Amino acid sequence: MFFERNNVNVRGGDGQAIVFAHGFGCSQVMWRYVAPAFEDDYRVVLFDHIGAGGSDLSAYSIDKYSSLTGYANDLLGILSELEIKNAIFVGHSVSSMIGVLASCLSPEAFKKLILVGPSPRYLNDEGYVGGFDKSEIEELLDFLDSNPLGWSSHMAPIIVGNADRPEHADELKNSFCQADPQIARHFARTIFTADNRADLERVNVDTLVLQCRDDLIAPETVGNFVHQHIHKSQMVLLEATGHCPNLTAPEELIREIKRFLAVS
Repeated sequence: MFFERNNVNVRGGDGQAIVFAHGFGCSQVMWRYVAPAFEDDYRVVLFDHIGAGGSDLSAYSIDKYSSLTGYANDLLGILSELEIKNAIFVGHSVSSMIGVLASCLSPEAFKKLILVGPSPRYLNDEGYVGGFDKSEIEELLDFLDSNPLGWSSHMAPIIVGNADRPEHADELKNSFCQADPQIARHFARTIFTADNRADLERVNVDTLVLQCRDDLIAPETVGNFVHQHIHKSQMVLLEATGHCPNLTAPEELIREIKRFLAVS
Protein backbone atom coordinates (compact mmCIF):
# COMPACT_ATOMS: atom_id res chain seq x y z
CA MET A 1 0.00 0.00 0.00
CA PHE A 2 2.62 2.54 1.08
CA PHE A 3 4.99 1.56 -1.72
CA GLU A 4 2.72 3.05 -4.37
CA ARG A 5 0.94 5.78 -2.38
CA ASN A 6 4.27 7.29 -1.26
CA ASN A 7 6.11 6.64 -4.54
CA VAL A 8 8.77 4.55 -2.78
CA ASN A 9 12.00 3.84 -4.64
CA VAL A 10 14.57 1.33 -3.38
CA ARG A 11 18.10 1.28 -4.78
CA GLY A 12 21.47 -0.22 -3.97
CA GLY A 13 22.13 -3.57 -2.37
CA ASP A 14 20.57 -5.65 0.39
CA GLY A 15 22.58 -4.21 3.27
CA GLN A 16 21.70 -1.77 6.01
CA ALA A 17 18.76 0.44 5.00
CA ILE A 18 19.25 4.20 4.82
CA VAL A 19 16.07 6.21 4.33
CA PHE A 20 16.05 9.76 2.94
CA ALA A 21 13.07 12.02 3.65
CA HIS A 22 12.55 15.41 1.97
CA GLY A 23 11.42 18.78 3.30
CA PHE A 24 8.37 20.97 2.69
CA GLY A 25 7.46 21.70 -0.92
CA CYS A 26 10.06 19.25 -2.18
CA SER A 27 10.23 15.61 -3.23
CA GLN A 28 12.73 12.78 -3.19
CA VAL A 29 14.36 14.42 -6.23
CA MET A 30 16.05 16.82 -3.82
CA TRP A 31 18.28 13.93 -2.66
CA ARG A 32 19.64 13.16 -6.13
CA TYR A 33 23.09 14.60 -5.33
CA VAL A 34 23.37 12.77 -2.01
CA ALA A 35 21.59 9.41 -2.05
CA PRO A 36 23.59 7.77 -4.90
CA ALA A 37 26.77 8.07 -2.80
CA PHE A 38 25.34 5.43 -0.45
CA GLU A 39 24.06 2.90 -2.98
CA ASP A 40 27.23 0.77 -3.00
CA ASP A 41 27.08 0.09 0.73
CA TYR A 42 23.44 0.51 1.73
CA ARG A 43 19.89 -0.26 0.74
CA VAL A 44 18.77 3.26 -0.17
CA VAL A 45 15.09 4.10 0.32
CA LEU A 46 13.52 7.26 -1.12
CA PHE A 47 9.88 8.32 -0.94
CA ASP A 48 7.51 11.28 -1.28
CA HIS A 49 5.29 12.56 1.49
CA ILE A 50 1.62 12.50 0.54
CA GLY A 51 0.96 15.62 -1.52
CA ALA A 52 4.50 15.80 -2.92
CA GLY A 53 6.25 14.45 -5.98
CA GLY A 54 4.74 11.27 -7.36
CA SER A 55 2.66 10.45 -4.28
CA ASP A 56 -1.03 9.56 -4.46
CA LEU A 57 -2.85 12.83 -3.79
CA SER A 58 -6.10 10.99 -3.15
CA ALA A 59 -4.53 9.51 0.01
CA TYR A 60 -4.38 12.96 1.62
CA SER A 61 -6.52 13.49 4.70
CA ILE A 62 -6.82 16.84 6.45
CA ASP A 63 -7.52 15.13 9.76
CA LYS A 64 -4.57 12.73 9.55
CA TYR A 65 -2.06 15.31 8.37
CA SER A 66 -3.06 18.07 10.76
CA SER A 67 -0.21 16.72 12.89
CA LEU A 68 3.29 15.60 11.93
CA THR A 69 2.40 12.30 13.58
CA GLY A 70 0.41 11.44 10.45
CA TYR A 71 3.60 11.67 8.39
CA ALA A 72 5.53 9.73 11.04
CA ASN A 73 3.01 6.90 10.79
CA ASP A 74 3.46 6.88 7.01
CA LEU A 75 7.22 6.54 7.49
CA LEU A 76 6.72 3.62 9.86
CA GLY A 77 4.29 2.07 7.39
CA ILE A 78 6.89 2.25 4.63
CA LEU A 79 9.52 0.60 6.83
CA SER A 80 7.08 -2.12 7.89
CA GLU A 81 6.05 -2.82 4.31
CA LEU A 82 9.71 -3.15 3.31
CA GLU A 83 10.40 -5.26 6.42
CA ILE A 84 13.06 -2.81 7.57
CA LYS A 85 14.25 -2.53 11.16
CA ASN A 86 17.21 -0.61 12.59
CA ALA A 87 17.12 1.87 9.72
CA ILE A 88 19.40 4.83 9.30
CA PHE A 89 17.12 7.82 8.80
CA VAL A 90 18.18 11.04 7.09
CA GLY A 91 15.57 13.77 7.32
CA HIS A 92 15.77 17.29 5.93
CA SER A 93 13.96 20.19 7.58
CA VAL A 94 10.44 19.15 8.66
CA SER A 95 11.30 15.51 7.98
CA SER A 96 13.81 15.72 10.82
CA MET A 97 10.91 16.06 13.26
CA ILE A 98 8.92 13.42 11.40
CA GLY A 99 11.85 11.05 12.00
CA VAL A 100 12.03 12.08 15.65
CA LEU A 101 8.33 11.32 16.13
CA ALA A 102 8.61 8.00 14.30
CA SER A 103 11.54 6.95 16.49
CA CYS A 104 9.51 7.80 19.59
CA LEU A 105 6.58 5.73 18.33
CA SER A 106 8.73 2.77 17.27
CA PRO A 107 12.31 2.88 18.62
CA GLU A 108 13.17 -0.53 17.17
CA ALA A 109 12.61 0.80 13.66
CA PHE A 110 15.69 3.01 13.79
CA LYS A 111 19.37 2.57 14.51
CA LYS A 112 20.46 6.16 13.86
CA LEU A 113 18.87 9.52 13.07
CA ILE A 114 20.54 12.19 10.93
CA LEU A 115 18.71 15.50 11.17
CA VAL A 116 19.54 18.12 8.54
CA GLY A 117 18.38 21.61 9.50
CA PRO A 118 15.91 20.43 12.16
CA SER A 119 13.49 22.66 14.04
CA PRO A 120 11.10 21.42 16.74
CA ARG A 121 9.34 24.81 16.82
CA TYR A 122 9.65 27.72 14.43
CA LEU A 123 7.86 30.16 16.70
CA ASN A 124 9.83 32.08 19.31
CA ASP A 125 8.85 31.39 22.89
CA GLU A 126 9.98 32.45 26.34
CA GLY A 127 13.55 31.23 26.66
CA TYR A 128 13.49 29.79 23.15
CA VAL A 129 14.52 31.37 19.84
CA GLY A 130 12.83 29.53 16.99
CA GLY A 131 13.47 32.24 14.43
CA PHE A 132 9.98 33.69 13.92
CA ASP A 133 7.58 35.84 15.90
CA LYS A 134 3.88 34.93 15.88
CA SER A 135 3.06 37.85 13.60
CA GLU A 136 5.72 36.73 11.11
CA ILE A 137 4.32 33.18 11.02
CA GLU A 138 0.79 34.47 10.50
CA GLU A 139 1.99 36.77 7.74
CA LEU A 140 3.81 33.91 5.99
CA LEU A 141 0.78 31.64 6.17
CA ASP A 142 -1.62 34.37 5.01
CA PHE A 143 0.71 35.14 2.10
CA LEU A 144 0.79 31.46 1.12
CA ASP A 145 -3.01 31.22 1.38
CA SER A 146 -3.61 34.25 -0.83
CA ASN A 147 -0.78 34.00 -3.35
CA PRO A 148 1.00 30.62 -3.58
CA LEU A 149 3.04 31.58 -6.64
CA GLY A 150 4.15 34.86 -5.11
CA TRP A 151 4.99 33.08 -1.86
CA SER A 152 7.14 30.57 -3.76
CA SER A 153 9.05 33.30 -5.60
CA HIS A 154 9.60 35.25 -2.40
CA MET A 155 10.49 32.40 -0.04
CA ALA A 156 12.67 30.14 -2.21
CA PRO A 157 15.71 32.50 -2.22
CA ILE A 158 15.33 33.07 1.53
CA ILE A 159 15.19 29.35 2.27
CA VAL A 160 18.06 28.32 0.01
CA GLY A 161 20.33 31.31 0.67
CA ASN A 162 23.47 31.26 -1.50
CA ALA A 163 22.39 34.28 -3.54
CA ASP A 164 25.39 33.78 -5.81
CA ARG A 165 23.83 30.52 -7.03
CA PRO A 166 20.28 31.48 -8.03
CA GLU A 167 19.71 28.21 -9.90
CA HIS A 168 19.08 26.45 -6.58
CA ALA A 169 16.44 28.96 -5.54
CA ASP A 170 14.85 28.58 -8.97
CA GLU A 171 14.69 24.82 -8.51
CA LEU A 172 13.09 25.12 -5.09
CA LYS A 173 10.60 27.68 -6.41
CA ASN A 174 9.63 25.34 -9.24
CA SER A 175 9.26 22.49 -6.77
CA PHE A 176 6.94 24.60 -4.63
CA CYS A 177 4.88 25.49 -7.69
CA GLN A 178 4.47 21.83 -8.66
CA ALA A 179 3.03 20.88 -5.27
CA ASP A 180 -0.71 20.67 -4.83
CA PRO A 181 -1.53 24.18 -3.50
CA GLN A 182 -4.28 23.12 -1.09
CA ILE A 183 -2.14 20.39 0.45
CA ALA A 184 0.91 22.67 0.55
CA ARG A 185 -1.02 25.34 2.44
CA HIS A 186 -2.27 22.84 4.99
CA PHE A 187 1.17 21.22 5.37
CA ALA A 188 2.77 24.63 5.91
CA ARG A 189 0.29 25.46 8.65
CA THR A 190 0.95 22.09 10.30
CA ILE A 191 4.71 22.71 10.19
CA PHE A 192 4.84 26.31 11.34
CA THR A 193 2.40 25.84 14.22
CA ALA A 194 3.90 22.58 15.52
CA ASP A 195 5.76 22.30 18.80
CA ASN A 196 7.82 19.12 19.10
CA ARG A 197 10.32 20.32 21.68
CA ALA A 198 9.16 17.83 24.32
CA ASP A 199 9.58 14.94 21.88
CA LEU A 200 13.34 15.47 21.63
CA GLU A 201 13.87 14.14 25.16
CA ARG A 202 12.18 10.87 24.15
CA VAL A 203 14.66 10.03 21.39
CA ASN A 204 16.86 7.11 22.40
CA VAL A 205 18.98 6.42 19.32
CA ASP A 206 22.31 7.87 18.21
CA THR A 207 21.59 11.13 16.44
CA LEU A 208 23.58 13.53 14.29
CA VAL A 209 22.39 17.13 14.01
CA LEU A 210 23.71 18.84 10.87
CA GLN A 211 23.40 22.60 11.16
CA CYS A 212 24.08 25.08 8.36
CA ARG A 213 25.45 28.57 8.85
CA ASP A 214 23.22 31.57 8.06
CA ASP A 215 20.11 29.40 8.01
CA LEU A 216 17.17 31.82 8.22
CA ILE A 217 14.63 29.00 8.60
CA ALA A 218 16.35 26.96 11.31
CA PRO A 219 19.05 29.15 12.88
CA GLU A 220 22.02 27.87 14.86
CA THR A 221 20.24 28.47 18.17
CA VAL A 222 17.66 25.89 17.11
CA GLY A 223 20.27 23.33 16.10
CA ASN A 224 21.94 23.78 19.48
CA PHE A 225 18.58 23.30 21.22
CA VAL A 226 17.95 20.04 19.35
CA HIS A 227 21.43 18.80 20.18
CA GLN A 228 21.09 19.70 23.86
CA HIS A 229 17.75 17.92 24.23
CA ILE A 230 18.55 14.67 22.40
CA HIS A 231 20.88 13.09 24.91
CA LYS A 232 22.57 10.65 22.49
CA SER A 233 23.31 13.32 19.89
CA GLN A 234 26.23 15.13 18.40
CA MET A 235 26.13 18.28 16.30
CA VAL A 236 28.22 19.42 13.34
CA LEU A 237 28.16 23.03 12.19
CA LEU A 238 28.58 22.76 8.44
CA GLU A 239 30.47 25.22 6.28
CA ALA A 240 27.37 25.19 4.07
CA THR A 241 25.01 28.14 4.32
CA GLY A 242 21.25 28.39 3.92
CA HIS A 243 18.69 25.68 4.58
CA CYS A 244 19.22 23.23 1.73
CA PRO A 245 22.71 21.67 1.84
CA ASN A 246 21.40 18.65 -0.08
CA LEU A 247 21.27 21.05 -3.05
CA THR A 248 24.01 23.55 -2.31
CA ALA A 249 26.67 21.46 -0.53
CA PRO A 250 26.03 17.77 -1.20
CA GLU A 251 29.69 16.77 -0.95
CA GLU A 252 29.98 18.13 2.59
CA LEU A 253 26.70 16.53 3.56
CA ILE A 254 27.81 13.15 2.23
CA ARG A 255 31.15 13.43 4.01
CA GLU A 256 29.62 14.22 7.41
CA ILE A 257 26.97 11.50 7.13
CA LYS A 258 29.59 8.89 6.23
CA ARG A 259 31.85 10.07 9.05
CA PHE A 260 29.02 9.66 11.55
CA LEU A 261 28.12 6.22 10.25
CA ALA A 262 31.73 5.07 10.32
CA VAL A 263 32.57 6.01 13.90
CA SER A 264 29.33 5.65 15.82
